[in-house]
Amino acid sequence: MDKGTWQSSDDGKVLPGSVNEDVESTANPNPGPSQPVPATPSKPSPDQSSDVDNDTETYVSVTYFDIIKHFSLMGYIGFGGPAAHIGLFQRYFVERYKWMSLQVFTELFALGQCLPGPTSTQVSFAMGTVKKGVLGGLLSGALFQYPGAIVMTLVGAGAAKWLTDPPGWLEGIVAGLSAVGVALVASATKGLLMKLCNTKVTAIVGTLAAAAAIYWTKPWLYPLLIVLGFIVTNITEWKLDRRLMGNDGGVESLGFGMLGGFVLIALWLVVLVVVLVLARTTYKGDDNPLNWFEVFYRTGSIIYGGGQVVLPMLLTDVVQKYPDGKETEDTWVTEKQFYAGLGAVQAMPGPLFNFAAYLGCVIAIKLEKPFILGAVLAWFGLFTPGIMLMFGVLPFWKRFRTWQIYRRGLSGMNAVGVGLILASVFTMTLDVYRISPFPNASLCIALFAFCAVDELKIFEPIVVGLGAALGVIAWAAQLD
Repeated sequence: MDKGTWQSSDDGKVLPGSVNEDVESTANPNPGPSQPVPATPSKPSPDQSSDVDNDTETYVSVTYFDIIKHFSLMGYIGFGGPAAHIGLFQRYFVERYKWMSLQVFTELFALGQCLPGPTSTQVSFAMGTVKKGVLGGLLSGALFQYPGAIVMTLVGAGAAKWLTDPPGWLEGIVAGLSAVGVALVASATKGLLMKLCNTKVTAIVGTLAAAAAIYWTKPWLYPLLIVLGFIVTNITEWKLDRRLMGNDGGVESLGFGMLGGFVLIALWLVVLVVVLVLARTTYKGDDNPLNWFEVFYRTGSIIYGGGQVVLPMLLTDVVQKYPDGKETEDTWVTEKQFYAGLGAVQAMPGPLFNFAAYLGCVIAIKLEKPFILGAVLAWFGLFTPGIMLMFGVLPFWKRFRTWQIYRRGLSGMNAVGVGLILASVFTMTLDVYRISPFPNASLCIALFAFCAVDELKIFEPIVVGLGAALGVIAWAAQLD
């Protein structure tokens, strides 16, 4: 067996066996549901040390109930967007619960960065998959998303018009939650910077990526930055031996086998071609539900960089305007409805892409169709491509993760990913300050929340609740 790979059956389940010819595993062949799986320590060379899982660590085997218990919590405390989500996952599942090594987690993060779609959502599906297979991945991903998706569906169905002119107390709550979101992102970024940008080269790569992301918001920028990061560290580390050594880092499954992964990737491409062709031929100029699905599926298939890029793309598609900039009479969504929903989703836990459920409801109601039909088509349209691609690529990951060119480039790709998260800290801070009814008070709330989460280690849901309360107090006291 190749060094640094796992033995795998055709269905993607990892079978017991040594992960390295030079390292003899002493793992319990039948660990219990919550039993740690020990690994025998090995002594890497200095050049290899950054690529080796900590062999003295043990990683737990989880049950479906463990996934349900922990990811249900993530679904309710995942405020702050993808940057905060990645930080939460790393803090809970790598540091606290020992589900996997930091190396495995950062590789999953890099996969999400390299694939189109919502990165934090893709990582949530991948973490369940590497522990309990396809069903585990579906559980972890769905539990992370459903609270925000349900709330945004209800908001789109019943409160879209009301949100265009919200009462003051609601604006206070939204401002307080937005400030806490910035604090969560900042805390997550601090931890990731210390771990993934801890050399001069990766620090420079991350900084330049952040600057580029702040200055430009073009869809092509994010994959280009990832490729450049990959090239830079392949050049600077070309003499280093980056062979994968050590234990499996807590990975127990790869989901589908390679054949299943290939079928999923092919299916994603076939669906994309079919809906593009139908929307531009048979249903051209029509308001058929297929046209709604096409907009969101197409966007989900080509989007890199998360919410800051997907929002302007969706705005262009769902808010139709004349050449002079005025909205058309038959626009699917008005600009006021779009930004009102954007404010609501930023105050919700879970992925920003849950915004699709809100937009789908508004479109369906405008065209006199059942609101649930619009929510389902839009939500699945935006999320499905990235999820299919993650499930499709995971079985091949065990092969290419052993390639030296990939391992040398991994630090550069991760540095770019952290740089993009760092950029979101600055842009979100400016946005929160700009749209808040009490901008200076919002910055103070964010500062208090950062201290509470990062230094005092107060449970995140408590901090979120306190942020909302402080927002109401700031509104009532008429702070500036």
